[in-house]
Amino acid sequence: MRRREFIALIGGVTAWPLVARAQQSAKIWRMGFIAHGNEIFYGALFEGLRDYGYVEGQNLIVERRFARGNAALFKDFAAEMVRLNVDVIVVVTTPAALAVKNATTTIPIVHPNAIDPLKTGLIASLAHPGGNLTGGAQLTAEVSAKRLQILKEVVPKLSRVATLWNPENSALVFALKEMQGAAGTLGVTLQPQEVRRPQDFAAAFAAIAQERPDALLVLQDAVTMQQRGDITDFAMHERLPSMFQEKGWAQAGGLMSYGEDLAAMYRRAAFYVDRIFKGANPADLPVEQATKFELAINLKTAKAIGLTFPDRILAVADPVIE
Repeated sequence: MRRREFIALIGGVTAWPLVARAQQSAKIWRMGFIAHGNEIFYGALFEGLRDYGYVEGQNLIVERRFARGNAALFKDFAAEMVRLNVDVIVVVTTPAALAVKNATTTIPIVHPNAIDPLKTGLIASLAHPGGNLTGGAQLTAEVSAKRLQILKEVVPKLSRVATLWNPENSALVFALKEMQGAAGTLGVTLQPQEVRRPQDFAAAFAAIAQERPDALLVLQDAVTMQQRGDITDFAMHERLPSMFQEKGWAQAGGLMSYGEDLAAMYRRAAFYVDRIFKGANPADLPVEQATKFELAINLKTAKAIGLTFPDRILAVADPVIE
């Protein structure tokens, strides 16, 4: 064999794996994304995906579907994702996750912040979720009781607490039950107000205004988050100390919030998507519980409603909004 032909052959052999890798990396992935609305912390998911090399418009197509408070649409969205044959479906809120699980047992599902997924039957166990769903988990039931304790510390004479919640979100049923247990220990009575859809809030606000509770506590899900501005405005208008889950509520004018760092959970969800794209089975990817919690307080709101935070709360709060 002549030297030129030999070099060409060697060059072809060594180049082949590079061509194969280039062809493999050129795959365009399709991801479904189902939620009620578009929250700012969702952006952390896409930042995380970019860190793993997935860029929307290049090697990633995202099929976004938003219910805008109409949970009945989740079933239709789930069926649509199955027809589109997406590679993975990222779901926000338990009703969406349940709708997708009922629609497919083969397409992997990632839930960045599932509320008590064991209690709601989304997974078999944290270590071995089984089925086709994995991701992150919030301990909403336990943390909701902690929120009530913090509220009692800030408002020592607390006796009646209005509680906005969505009974159609099965995860919140456990959270309300846990809070009721804590309320009995603290000598507090909960006054639940059900909100299933956006049009329910006017009546709920009217009932709360008539009952004149000592504070307002919101059990967060996608339905209440869609009405965040109206809820914080109502609490301010009624001069009600208010407690929420995610710091965005305090930033929007709520008195305080205590809960998981949702942006961190959504960024971590990119890890699960990457593993699934690389061939991992969601049944074998352990569900991770949140480990980072934030206590946010709004000093401007406290001043407006005539409330002063105890020194201990001021010392541990982060962020403090002024």
